[in-house]
Amino acid sequence: MVQPVDLPRNEAGISAALGELRQQFGARVQSGRAIREQHGHTTTWIRNQPPDAVLFPQTTDEVAQILRICANHKAPVIPFGVGTSLEGHVNAAAGGICLNMSEMNRVLAVHAEDLDCVVQPGVTREDLNTHLRDQGLFFPIDPGANATLGGMAATRASGTNAVRYGTMKDNVIALEAVMADGAVIRTAQRARKSAAGYDLTRLLIGSEGTLGIITEITLRLHGIPGAIMSARCSFPTVDAACQAVMTTIQYGIPVARIELLDALQVRACNAYSKLDLPEAPLLLLEFHGSDAGVAEQSETFAEIAEEFGGSGFQATASPEERAALWRARHDAYWAALQLRPGARGLSTDVCVPVSQLAACVAATQERLQKDGFVAPIVGHVGDGNFHTLLLIDADNPEEVARADAFIGWLNDLAISMGGTCTGEHGIGQGKRPYLERELGSATRYMKAIKAALDPDNILNPGKVLPD
Repeated sequence: MVQPVDLPRNEAGISAALGELRQQFGARVQSGRAIREQHGHTTTWIRNQPPDAVLFPQTTDEVAQILRICANHKAPVIPFGVGTSLEGHVNAAAGGICLNMSEMNRVLAVHAEDLDCVVQPGVTREDLNTHLRDQGLFFPIDPGANATLGGMAATRASGTNAVRYGTMKDNVIALEAVMADGAVIRTAQRARKSAAGYDLTRLLIGSEGTLGIITEITLRLHGIPGAIMSARCSFPTVDAACQAVMTTIQYGIPVARIELLDALQVRACNAYSKLDLPEAPLLLLEFHGSDAGVAEQSETFAEIAEEFGGSGFQATASPEERAALWRARHDAYWAALQLRPGARGLSTDVCVPVSQLAACVAATQERLQKDGFVAPIVGHVGDGNFHTLLLIDADNPEEVARADAFIGWLNDLAISMGGTCTGEHGIGQGKRPYLERELGSATRYMKAIKAALDPDNILNPGKVLPD
């Protein structure tokens, strides 16, 4: 299994930077063991690499001051949101200072007439939607966890609504960021489109803190739909469910969400969330629009589902019933852990063209069965993205080696089908070996961009780019 490399440490530089930072920020520089280990850990199987200290900036000017000090001493800086990433994104591979952005948590402006808002990076998606609710607006990107919007931009987050509303790259208009030398830049204005220069907004989105530290985000907003309807339908096989998804997308039905749970995951959700769903492959859907529109979309999907052996179709507009259904979906990770008490959950994701989804999921299930893993599958299947959660005994070297081989096989399979080794988890440390397999010589130009913007490699070193 891929484990992080301990990069060479600049002991003198880190010590000198910490001395200056303590003079400037006092008690906001924390170096206790517990808080350092907390900030070197996320929901991941990758070994913890704690920073030397954690600092809580409150303004863009403070982030710029911190970066100038760290750049002067060539001390690494690692940004931190709430720690929900899955591929070792916040490990301090070369030590250094972790910037916890949680105190930069203000909604700075809402321009309801323009359907946009400006937020600091520590605002969480749930906090933003609570703030917007009274204005009839919402922000649609929903990765499941209550992640910070800065972290979501840095990792190019996606989620259950992506099939209709896109991912973070589609919903960020502009960024303010502090670069490696402490300079503050704005990547764009608030206009909905621009042909002015290089698209630095999209360059920073998904860069995982390796090119700059995001300090302000301008986001696209949407009006809360007049009507929302959720639905569920069981299928005899995963292949049948995937074929129904592909047909739904080809028909142009504007589903807002379309999620797959395999039979094992449904069993886990039933036990954990106290449901009584048929223990068969399941599709969960959501439709947004007018009363007439969502009713028509729901009826059309029901007809498609019937063609592929779908059964038990139920639709509801009840807010309570919809909330219960999607809460169970968002709790799928915790539900799955109960399938093998004491096991470690190793979550991995791939994404393929929708036309390849059924074949990819079927091959994955066959391989899981052959390898003897307990591993439920869930997916944002409207855009071809699915997740496999391997429940493994992390103290069993043979089992760990088989899990490592499976992940490598799955990544290679997705790439061979015209897909990607990660639809939304990101590269971090865990998927670095696969980036070059997927993109080939393009990684050479990524390294050139990194070298130009961060010549001393102080921004989240050891992430994304292959060695």
